[in-house]
Amino acid sequence: MEFSLFFSNVLLKGKSVLLIFFPFTFGFPPGRRTVFWRSLMGLPWQLSGDRNSLQVPNFDNTEEITNYSSWLKKHPCGLESFERIMKGLQRKKIVVFLDYDGTLSPIVDDPDRAFMSSEMREAVREVAKCFPTAIISGRSRDKVKEFVKLSNVHYAGSHGMDIIMTPTSDNEVDEVSFQPAKEFLPAIQQIRQILEEETRKIEGAMVEDNRFCVSVHFRHVHERDLEKLEKKVQSIIGKNPDFHITQGKKVMEIRPTINWNKGHAMEYYLHILGHTSIDDVIPLYIGDDRTDEDAFKVIEMRGQGIAILVSSIPKHTKASYSLKDPSQVLAFLLRLARWRKVSSSSITNPLLQI
Repeated sequence: MEFSLFFSNVLLKGKSVLLIFFPFTFGFPPGRRTVFWRSLMGLPWQLSGDRNSLQVPNFDNTEEITNYSSWLKKHPCGLESFERIMKGLQRKKIVVFLDYDGTLSPIVDDPDRAFMSSEMREAVREVAKCFPTAIISGRSRDKVKEFVKLSNVHYAGSHGMDIIMTPTSDNEVDEVSFQPAKEFLPAIQQIRQILEEETRKIEGAMVEDNRFCVSVHFRHVHERDLEKLEKKVQSIIGKNPDFHITQGKKVMEIRPTINWNKGHAMEYYLHILGHTSIDDVIPLYIGDDRTDEDAFKVIEMRGQGIAILVSSIPKHTKASYSLKDPSQVLAFLLRLARWRKVSSSSITNPLLQI
């Protein structure tokens, strides 16, 4: 544990030095502690070399914590609510859908290094042994498949516009591919080339080719250049009425304007897998992004299913449950696989029921 100590050279009767210890700063982030001590000592809040990133501190985060606690009451933790979520589902057909970035891997500064851990990969592998499992990502399908490296899951890239059904060892389904935006491919590649050329001089901007959509990352773009970047992207897309811009986490995404999203992709998977019965089939979707809300909405309209948002802050969502971060997703997936194995055994042998 990191302890925060503040030493004040105060002479007591000309003899000794008083050591003052402030335990109430234990929970402060390192930057906030620094700002607190400097302000207490009458020094400027801003440190040299950090003038643009440091703002006037708000030491009272009680409201933020309270809001998150209230939000959790509406969207309780999936781990703490696990037994309630799975109650009565032993004989149901559960189909698992997972986002990638921010769900199976942490959000990182370099999108090309958004690697999932070996523990997460093993957890997804175990879940896929128990349930039909698909990963629906904004990435290109080939890229997310390269990250995940599993042969027993199905992959959909470009927010569900590039779908493949992977043949599995139990012959669950033959290989099927579906690309509802295929006709837009030439235009998408042209837009990508223009974006790369027009944003080249904006330091930190990165254009990512996700095949059926193009992502313009601005995580490393200086604040003074953000408006310039946004105007450039809007100007380019404004000349292409068949495309529109959506916002993600530090990214602008350019997509074809078609009636297709992650929710449609989830429904397509359920149809191809033969799991269309609302009474018997339970789609379980875990995601962290705005684009995952389309799948949450489908689950809400079905009136049957499990929608879990991955977030450590309060967000408006259609999800019923939440997980704080990928580490909790890992724990949830491991528990889900164990639950299936135990529940299957209890159905086969009633003496093992718990």
